[in-house]
Amino acid sequence: MSTGEPTRTHPAWLPVEAFRAIGSRRTLVRGTGALVDTVRDEVAGACARFGGTVTHLPAEQRQRTGEHDGPYDLVFALGTAGPLPAGAAALAAEIGPGSEPDGLGPEGFAVARRDGVSVVLADEPAGLLHGLFHVVRLGAAAFGADIAVRRHRPAMRLRLVSHWDNVDVHPVMGQVERGYAGGSIFWRDGAPRRDPDRVRDYARLLAACGMNALTVNNVNVHGTATRLLTDRLDDVAAIADLVRPYGIRVHLSVNFAAPFVLGELPSADPLDDDVRAWWCKAAAQVYERIPDFGGFMVKADSEGQPGPARYGRSHADGANMLADALAPFGGIVHWRAFVYNHRQDWRDRSTDRARAAYDHFTPLDGRFRENVVLQVKHGPMDFQVREPVSPVLAAMPNTRLAVEFQATQEYTGQQRHVCYLGPCWSEVLRFAPWGPGGPTVASVVAGSAGDGAGDGGASAGGGLVVVSNVGDDRYWTGHPFAQANLYVAGRLAWAPDLDPLAVLDEWIELTFTPSATGDPELLRGTLHALLDDSWRTYERYTAPLGVGFMVAPGDHYGPDVDGYEYSRWGTYHFADRYGVGVDRTRATGTGFTGQYPQPWADRYEFLETCPDELLLFFHHVPYQHVLHSGSTVIQHVYDTRFAGVEQVVEMVRRWQRIGTAGLVDPALHARVTERLAEQLRSAEEWRDKVNTYFLRKSGVPDAHGRRIY
Repeated sequence: MSTGEPTRTHPAWLPVEAFRAIGSRRTLVRGTGALVDTVRDEVAGACARFGGTVTHLPAEQRQRTGEHDGPYDLVFALGTAGPLPAGAAALAAEIGPGSEPDGLGPEGFAVARRDGVSVVLADEPAGLLHGLFHVVRLGAAAFGADIAVRRHRPAMRLRLVSHWDNVDVHPVMGQVERGYAGGSIFWRDGAPRRDPDRVRDYARLLAACGMNALTVNNVNVHGTATRLLTDRLDDVAAIADLVRPYGIRVHLSVNFAAPFVLGELPSADPLDDDVRAWWCKAAAQVYERIPDFGGFMVKADSEGQPGPARYGRSHADGANMLADALAPFGGIVHWRAFVYNHRQDWRDRSTDRARAAYDHFTPLDGRFRENVVLQVKHGPMDFQVREPVSPVLAAMPNTRLAVEFQATQEYTGQQRHVCYLGPCWSEVLRFAPWGPGGPTVASVVAGSAGDGAGDGGASAGGGLVVVSNVGDDRYWTGHPFAQANLYVAGRLAWAPDLDPLAVLDEWIELTFTPSATGDPELLRGTLHALLDDSWRTYERYTAPLGVGFMVAPGDHYGPDVDGYEYSRWGTYHFADRYGVGVDRTRATGTGFTGQYPQPWADRYEFLETCPDELLLFFHHVPYQHVLHSGSTVIQHVYDTRFAGVEQVVEMVRRWQRIGTAGLVDPALHARVTERLAEQLRSAEEWRDKVNTYFLRKSGVPDAHGRRIY
């Protein structure tokens, strides 16, 4: 069989086979609305393939005695959609919205099965759509034993995918900034890509994992992208039309200085009346063209992007101006907290990039409008393989906060390495800033009342934002296994308490169907062996114990231990002949530990209590310092580099066995084989450069006598 890759798009976690259980049953869809029509169309498509039937009764259509009574195996119904067949009606009465004071919410649904009938009930059409994909995940189990009533509501109201896609091709970053999966699915060379099937398929994938919004352009807005707000608005509206049937709302990254950049005003001062009027007019035009538009995302006063500081104004002034323009239409401003001095003097040991977001934004707590969401990277630096949780997430109780993850693997192997980030993100979401038993990051960004929260106020939460790892590659994400990172981002945004390894199992079960003669247990076991611990495997052969940025400047791929050490970016490890690490203590360092509430302020402050995996982020220590594990720092560096490479060797061996057994599509197997070969080459390079660097710095040999250059 040929190993050449076909041109059609890989179905990811929605292959035809995933719909077999639904498509072979008798289904009733009861309700009215565009998203209900989507549910009907999805079921009808599955039935056409697998021999089932589907009946659709709009809410306003009354059924006569005996008409459409079934029998049915599966019923989807809105709570207000009218009479149902007897068996389904009894279950609907039991699981209906009246059973909870605030109902199921705008996207929630309930599921139950009894006496051979499975029922999905929702208050609103979006809930019915999410209920459909829940049944797809259940597969045959949705039609087996009875299922007690289970209610599902998203923990986070806002679940947004941020695309760093450029409209124009950037001379350095290309069509997609930090994109490792080909070109943009939206744009090509300054114009719309015009691939509607691909965009619709993407919206379907997002809905199926639980996302409900996306931005269509890069947060670094330049060139033509600034005009998407004005004379290029039809291009945005065309994308909105394609994703709307799957409950996805479009947001737009905007240039804060747009009135000035577009030559329409002499200033972009957020307190200038003419500027404020310009944004109000722009927002009105957007909503006239896209009534369900989500809002603006803004990167301001950061890495050269314009912002309110240019006019002596605060971030609150800038965000509130945009919020006021959007408020009449229910729009949201996502204002990124990624603000720091990117022209730092490496000689100045008092300046600490990790402190920057907290120092800039916490004095403004309570000054942002209710429809402003402050978007905070999950760590204080920049999506490194290991960072502490950003203290900003615990320091602004009167501001709506969103946590930002990066699915595109800028610092975690760039989709050439297997690196399943679900366990990392789960650790962040479960982190309890005020100690065990207290609120978690997930509860902070979800808001005190989750999906039942009101339309505003800090209690509504800001949700979760994930930077997209998707491009026009056949497999969507370059490395087929990188699909799992987008899938788990959506699932954790919906339910942060999910076990990331259980979510990985969902993705595997949906995405990989072995041949009829294949061994499904071998396939599942191999995929888990490759992915389960892959984040920590990547950490083992790259930067140790919480230091970061030991990467090649510019493209950020591959090792360069001192690449950023004397740069303006504030990304230092301070290795010398005595030791390594950054002193961020209150007693002798930058004071960053003091940005955390107790107990973490003290736990990070003292060597005796600082977690090993973050030791060098918070402390400068001698190479012979003994970790809690019993190893010295220098021996830990050596041991983990060697162990990481050995784990990649084992990954390669396991994947070769899958190819021999013929358990996956040959083209997919070839793609993964090629990526694993590059991962092994790169891991060996990381091992040798990092170990050699620290041997030469410390003069301490490897206790096991292994070869270090």
